[in-house]
Amino acid sequence: MASLIPVSDPADPRLADYVRLRDVNLRKSLEAEHGLFVAEGEKVIRRAVGAGHPVRSLLMARRWTGPLADLLDGMDAPAYLADDATMEAITGFQVHRGALASLERLPLPPVDTVLGTARRVVICEDIVDHTNVGAIFRCAAALGVDAIILSPRCADPLYRRAVKVSMGAVFAIPYARMTSWHDGLGKVRAAGFSLLALTPDQSVTPLDEVPIGDRAALMLGSEGDGLSSHWLDEADERVCIPMSAEAMSNGVDSLNVTAAAAIACHTLMRRVPS
Repeated sequence: MASLIPVSDPADPRLADYVRLRDVNLRKSLEAEHGLFVAEGEKVIRRAVGAGHPVRSLLMARRWTGPLADLLDGMDAPAYLADDATMEAITGFQVHRGALASLERLPLPPVDTVLGTARRVVICEDIVDHTNVGAIFRCAAALGVDAIILSPRCADPLYRRAVKVSMGAVFAIPYARMTSWHDGLGKVRAAGFSLLALTPDQSVTPLDEVPIGDRAALMLGSEGDGLSSHWLDEADERVCIPMSAEAMSNGVDSLNVTAAAAIACHTLMRRVPS
């Protein structure tokens, strides 16, 4: 059973895992050094534990000892109990969901392993906003995509904001990170996937019209520039989501990456061969 430990000093060294959760640079350094990540809220914490991530500790308001009693009974980790003001002083924001957990990261599988039995995958190139990464994971998991592959410079799916936005979907869908941006797509093609590069260019083939085989990978580019010219050239087909003529005439010529991901994943999954 977890040890319930009241705390009141924001500088308590036992709470170091939760310090300044909004400081991205600090968190990248701290989480990489200690192999941890932070989950926020009961639902997300449960999904992280259910995915097999060992719990280092919890930081929570006392009112959450009841709703989380079954988890606390089953873990050998400290649960630090603090009032709202102390939690805010530690983390740097109001913890509205009332409970945080520090968990250990698990080793990421290699790209080949993740692709092994997949038929539909999403590949993200240099998407650096954690909110967008979390939303893409949520879309992909909800629509039945089999796996996600990240380029080396993509944002961390286990950063607190990404985990929160995904509602724990980062624990529901297999993913891997490429070791090389320049030739990383070669492994995907070697596994038998056709590479479909999503672009706002309305002169290319609409995604719902392009021939799609048994294994297909949808490529999504960065928030500002989209897919790089190198990855566009590597693709088997450039595809688009058709925009209305009225929208185009009003200067609306593209969707943000999360909206595009949702529409494209839905289109892709409707076309899985039986």
